[in-house]
Amino acid sequence: MSFVVAAPAADPVEAPIGSSAFWPAIDPVKIRASQRIDSSITSDRLRAALIEAVASANGEMETWKQTQIAAGYATLDAVPAEKIDNISILLHRYERAVGCFAKADVTEHMRDFDTTNEGHSQAAALNPVIDELRRDARWAISAILGIGRSTVELI
Repeated sequence: MSFVVAAPAADPVEAPIGSSAFWPAIDPVKIRASQRIDSSITSDRLRAALIEAVASANGEMETWKQTQIAAGYATLDAVPAEKIDNISILLHRYERAVGCFAKADVTEHMRDFDTTNEGHSQAAALNPVIDELRRDARWAISAILGIGRSTVELI
C-alpha cells in the first residue's frame, strides 16, 4: 500500500480588473493587502466583490468622468491633481473607494450566521465596520468629486 500526498492547489492568479479606458485597472492582490482581506475570501469571491465595487464607484462618478473627458483628460491619471508617492491622489482615492466597497461587501456576505445568540452578536458587531467601510468609500468619492462631506443626524 502506498500513500501519495498531492501538493495543495495553487491559488488562481488574481488578474487586474479593468473597466472603461478612463478608470485605472484594479489589482486584486493590492486591494487584498491594503484592505486586509485574508485568504478565507476566495479569489472568485473577491473578484465578484471588486467588480461590483468598481461598478458602484464608476456609476457614482459618471457625470464627473464625462466632464473630465470633455475637458480633454482621457484618463483619471491625466486629470490635474496633487501627487503623493509619485501617484495622483485621485488614483489613491479611487482605489480606496473601490477597496472599501469591496471589503464592505465581503464582510457583509461572509458573516457567521450561526443560530446561537453568540453568532447573532458576532454578526451584529460587524454592522458598524460595514457602515464605516461604506462611509470611507463615499468620502473618497466625495474627495474626487471635489464636494464636501458632512455627517447629518436626524433628531
